[in-house]
Amino acid sequence: MTDILKGLNPQQQKAVAASDGPVLILAGPGSGKTRVLTRRVSWLVLERNVPPWRIMAVTFTNKAAREMRERLEQQLGVSRAAELTMGTFHATCARILRRDGETIGIPRNYAIFDTDDQVALIRQILKDLNIDEKRYNPAAIHAVISRAKNELIGPDSFQPASYFEEIARRVYEQYHERLRANNGLDFDDLLMETVRLFREAPHVLARYQERYLHILVDEFQDTNMAQYVLLRQLAARHRNLFVVADEDQSIYRWRGADYRNISRLREDYPDLATYLLEQNYRSTQTILDVAQAIIRHNTNRTPKHLFTHRGHGPKVVIHEAYDPEEEAQYVVDTIARLVLGGEVQPGDCAIMYRTNAQSRALEETFIRTGLPYRLVGATRFYARREIKDLLAFLRVVQNPADSASLLRILNVPPRGIGAQTARILEDAARARRVSVWQIIEEVAQSPDHPLLSGRARTAVTAFHRTVSRWLEMTDAPPASLIDQVIANTGYEAYIRDGTEEGEDRWENVQELRRVAIQYADASLTDFLADIALVSDVDNLTNGVNAPTLLTLHSAKGLEFPVVFIVGLEEGVLPHIRSLDDPEALAEERRLMYVGVTRAKERLFLTYAFRRARRGDYEPNIPSRFLADIPPTLTEGQRRQKPSGRSERTQAFSPRYRAGEQVEHPTFGPGIVIATRPHGDEEEVTVAFERVGLKRILSSYLQKRV
Repeated sequence: MTDILKGLNPQQQKAVAASDGPVLILAGPGSGKTRVLTRRVSWLVLERNVPPWRIMAVTFTNKAAREMRERLEQQLGVSRAAELTMGTFHATCARILRRDGETIGIPRNYAIFDTDDQVALIRQILKDLNIDEKRYNPAAIHAVISRAKNELIGPDSFQPASYFEEIARRVYEQYHERLRANNGLDFDDLLMETVRLFREAPHVLARYQERYLHILVDEFQDTNMAQYVLLRQLAARHRNLFVVADEDQSIYRWRGADYRNISRLREDYPDLATYLLEQNYRSTQTILDVAQAIIRHNTNRTPKHLFTHRGHGPKVVIHEAYDPEEEAQYVVDTIARLVLGGEVQPGDCAIMYRTNAQSRALEETFIRTGLPYRLVGATRFYARREIKDLLAFLRVVQNPADSASLLRILNVPPRGIGAQTARILEDAARARRVSVWQIIEEVAQSPDHPLLSGRARTAVTAFHRTVSRWLEMTDAPPASLIDQVIANTGYEAYIRDGTEEGEDRWENVQELRRVAIQYADASLTDFLADIALVSDVDNLTNGVNAPTLLTLHSAKGLEFPVVFIVGLEEGVLPHIRSLDDPEALAEERRLMYVGVTRAKERLFLTYAFRRARRGDYEPNIPSRFLADIPPTLTEGQRRQKPSGRSERTQAFSPRYRAGEQVEHPTFGPGIVIATRPHGDEEEVTVAFERVGLKRILSSYLQKRV
């Protein structure tokens, strides 16, 4: 056996040594796909004597490309590895266009417009077309254009399906022309223009087809249409296309990825050789069995039997908490118990969730208990832009002399108060050693004030009028103030820009509002003081030996000895936006599958009995994904399906009565205020000494002796 195949299992060996022609490697999670891909390159160079410069290997991230290059430098040597064409799709296309783009009119010195540049250009086009950007958000328009480019649809071919898309079409035309006038390309153009180059210049395509005898692709399930067409163009002559994929881990549909490219590959290459990598080197068999029980309900996939030689391991724990705060406390307590017992290090643990907003309860619990944590792939909750914006609005209501907060919100959302006007106000306040608010008041109340005139004065006066109304509400509950600010400023439309990121930002705003609701009987000052304490994260380490908090999307490609997946409720995971869309629901199931298969030793799945939605707490239905898991694989609490009798007709015999003293494991001692039936249990309203009024299921309480 050649050294290249040593250490590989039989299926990996077959894949690495596959014959020429189209090859599909369907690699289950933790099955060593990167090892197979790099060994395949080494096999071609060392065993098949293919010159390295005739091999192209593409992946999706710079991190994956670096890892691949490092491994190949060890296997082939630095000089031979340097001859390979290796990198991301976009980087590879950028090099091709630098070299040959002039053939279709793209200059060698073209500029690449980043995301901010792109949105700024669209904003200017909307202004020039006299289109209100508050109704037609630039980021949402950009998302429509990006999706079109991913499908290789140019401005001349774009067919709008709605009036919004008609606006996008007009902008697309101008956007395309202005990019070209500035010798610019955006990221999507790098792919789209390379495909156009190959279509319009067959002699250029022929040169690349001849050069690249073998083309290898990582994470093929994440390719979009433009990437698929590009690969098909390049591989058309030699047909040596070697792709590694797992349709069960395709979770980026919102970014243009299309797992159906695997089906297209089978159709376009009838002689496609397929190899399954089913041996898992990461997880216990119990975890793999849970993952397979969940994913098997998806259609249009290749069944795989994941197995491991690592043993069955402990059962998966399912835990029902009362609310997100108690869920977070359970997670922190469990990690503490495992660490104190010497079973794990803090850095071995990861907590995963569907949306960024869910990190709030977890972060607050870690902070309150004085334990460090790491946040991956996102900004800490109270440091997120939309949260800082709304807190700045509230701080101005609490104290108009807070010039830092006032300047932050002066033109948020945009209201015609530009940077120059802000500087004039700030300079005047500094010169007189007064607050910016005092200067604004003087301008608004004096028609002849010399500081500002025209539109700037009108905008500042309108801002003063709005803030003055808020100042009359300082005694209102914090949640009501937040609602008023959002209504008066149009902040919802400002951040809900039609993109996934915009929806995430809005969920963060709703999460802040849920926190504010808990301060219904407290003052604005108390609310802001408490927020300041939990948002002061300067003392929190970002070191490696701390639990990791991250979204399930960010978890792709990572692994941890201990994994918690929280928020397993209908409407959270699967997300509410997916419930009426079979394709989206299938992707939510794949997302759950990805999360489960990140765990190596221990897996905890949690959900809350109730979670606030639109400001009101509602009982939750446990995620359908939990129902897919055989009880023999789990331990812990699992809510039973309701009996055939209606809840309203079930007999109710109260266990608690008003005035009784009770104890809760998280909230501490309290006194029962009222009870009422809730299914087979009773819901008890308790006045807790530390946290005030809460409604709790009776099973979570104990009578104090």
